[in-house]
Amino acid sequence: MTTPQPRPVPPSDPPSASPSAQPSAPPEDQPSAPGPLRVAVVGGGPGGLYAAALFKRLDPRREVTVWERNAPDDTFGFGVVLSDETLGGIEHADPVVYAALREEFVRWDDIDIVHRGVRHTSGGHGFAALGRRRLLKILHERCRSLGVALRFRTEAPPTELLARTHDLVVAADGVNSTTRGPLAHVFRPQATAHRCRYIWLAADFAFEAFRFEIAETEHGVMQLHGYPYAADASTVIVEMREEVWRAAGFDGTDERQSVERCAKIFAEALGGRPLRSNNSAWTSFRTVVNGRWSHGNVVLLGDAAHTAHFSIGSGTKLAVEDALALAACLDEHPGLPDALAAYEEERRPVVASTQRAARASLEWFEDLDRYLGQPSRQFAFNLLTRSRRVTHDNLRLRDAHFTRAVEREFGCPDGTPPMFTPLRLRGLTLRNRVVVSPMDMYSSVDGVPGDFHLVHLGARALGGAGLVMTEMVCVSAEGRITPGCAGLYSPEQAESWRRVTGFVHTRAPGTAIGVQLGHSGRKGSTKLMWDGIDEPLDDGNWPLVAASPLPYTPRSQTPAELDAAQLAMVRRQFTEAARRAADCGFDLLELHCAHGYLLSGFLSPLTNLRTDGYGGSLAGRLRFPLEVFDSVRAVWPDERPMTVRISATDWADGGTTAEDAVAIARAFAAHGADAVDVSTGQVVADERPEYGRSYQTPYADRIRGETGIPVIAVGAISSWDDVNSLILAGRTDLCALARPHLYDPNWTLHAAAEQGYEGPGVVWPQPYRAGSRRPRTGRTDAPRPRLTLGT
Repeated sequence: MTTPQPRPVPPSDPPSASPSAQPSAPPEDQPSAPGPLRVAVVGGGPGGLYAAALFKRLDPRREVTVWERNAPDDTFGFGVVLSDETLGGIEHADPVVYAALREEFVRWDDIDIVHRGVRHTSGGHGFAALGRRRLLKILHERCRSLGVALRFRTEAPPTELLARTHDLVVAADGVNSTTRGPLAHVFRPQATAHRCRYIWLAADFAFEAFRFEIAETEHGVMQLHGYPYAADASTVIVEMREEVWRAAGFDGTDERQSVERCAKIFAEALGGRPLRSNNSAWTSFRTVVNGRWSHGNVVLLGDAAHTAHFSIGSGTKLAVEDALALAACLDEHPGLPDALAAYEEERRPVVASTQRAARASLEWFEDLDRYLGQPSRQFAFNLLTRSRRVTHDNLRLRDAHFTRAVEREFGCPDGTPPMFTPLRLRGLTLRNRVVVSPMDMYSSVDGVPGDFHLVHLGARALGGAGLVMTEMVCVSAEGRITPGCAGLYSPEQAESWRRVTGFVHTRAPGTAIGVQLGHSGRKGSTKLMWDGIDEPLDDGNWPLVAASPLPYTPRSQTPAELDAAQLAMVRRQFTEAARRAADCGFDLLELHCAHGYLLSGFLSPLTNLRTDGYGGSLAGRLRFPLEVFDSVRAVWPDERPMTVRISATDWADGGTTAEDAVAIARAFAAHGADAVDVSTGQVVADERPEYGRSYQTPYADRIRGETGIPVIAVGAISSWDDVNSLILAGRTDLCALARPHLYDPNWTLHAAAEQGYEGPGVVWPQPYRAGSRRPRTGRTDAPRPRLTLGT
């Protein structure tokens, strides 16, 4: 992730000035600053106050007014954590505020994680916090010194009136923004409620570190998040799933009773000390997003525009960064529409990335009980890397001792990254955890793979991956997606595949090669991808079959519903293809039950509308895919593993759910599947995927955590650091990468070289060994001074 850099804002008062110092008058020849002159800020939280101060500082002529319905000292919550990046932005834009904050900050580096009575500490993280009341007071003083009008205990005028009487209206009035309300049809806010209840409390002592403590009670799992914000005070957040909260009776307690019970549950963490509250109430976190952030001269800032879960400490941070960006954009763009558009363009991707990380974090805590059985150090590592913003390599730099201890507990030999540890599936031992994911190449002729496939798969096998998978190899001519798809339904095709496996086993010993068998179903008889993905052929079409007679798109051919005889025929086709695959020497076979192809079409309730024994309930929808699996497993050599690829969600209402995916995985495992390759989507054309870094991994994690079945994670995993992180955290057993291997056939070899690894987990082919170190490049740095002399 790219860290946002501090916004360029003209210099402020010298750092030595006090927050209440009066600014000097601008020179008479100073050019008029562009932008709005009458500014209304609704909401006196940190984001609104800091925005007001910046507006006024950039142009003292501006009339800036802040409306806050509460009193100056009213605040909810206790401490505020700010990142180094945010502080850097504040220091650059307003050294006066930065200097005042610096005097107040409590700083620490450690995170303590207490898991079943065992505490593990990870250092090198770098936190800074202060009391929320003190932060607000600093910002109040700064605003007053600059001439900002602060109106406390005052409701802001209606949005329409403010917009009419001011050049700019900043809605910084929180998640339930009343300023945003009248324009909801324009901003299109959406709030997603989550599954935990939490309460903000405080303790009158300072934790030594950021502390996570887990309590396994008779009612369920509860967790404490605690951190110091003063020399004698800490924020304490107690959180638990909704059903645990109700089972524990918190739905019937008042504020005092809740505080006392939380103190009792976490007495050990608190050293027997009491907790205190501040109008504290149990609530459920809501993730807020808006379709747009400005309309006319009204703009959203902070929680009014977006929210991100407190477990990554981002609310105040995002609001302050919004303020910095908005002020800078107003300064850089002469027209208000351009300035507001630039503000949203700059901040939206940063916020979206933060929200993805926050969602990963909050969902990790929602499903906390899934990880409690992990070894204590792995549990701690999993918690630290839950949002994907802290990674294995990042943590190794922060705290090498802790990371090495986790690796030893996992079974990594000294100097061996997790990705280069072996994994055994039946009689096959993979020397590392990297899989070249199946990728359709659309380059066969009459289903026969040619020289392209030999070079393509051979290159990736030489590139060091533990397992190289073919594209989906079709079990019949009618089961192809396109005329360019490969098959295993003729002797000529088998002979060509034998050439590929022979090369891999001879020239890349230690690399396994797997075949993925599938049937296109209703997604067949289409053009090559680069000629029009999912577009029907202009001529030469072949008839399609599927679970139900539903076309994939309105332009697609309507398939025939498979009858009993056709079901039996398809089973035979899979069985014969599996026999040929075994004779070809493939080391592993994967049954393709994902992405809307034939077997996937039986699993999804959106594509299977049958009323016979092969439809209806999940058990009915599983029936035919399991029959095919059993037929294939019966002819596939017993010592060779067999996996299944599934779509764990359809990304569409009414489709396969995450709970369904767990049940599907269990069913295949019960029939002999050795691992489940967990993908998502591509089942219906109107899907709405939630893309992001390693976005499909949570589904693999859930299946592994709830069933114990080995899994293959796939989808937007691109770096070796991500692979190491996912493997070491226990979220997956293997990582399948597609596009990275198109970019670099030697991806795994290069990952080893970049980590300085030389061991049995990856072996450079003899002809390539001379290139096993990164080539030197021309020098770009200047020589360092030889001497530094004092005065």
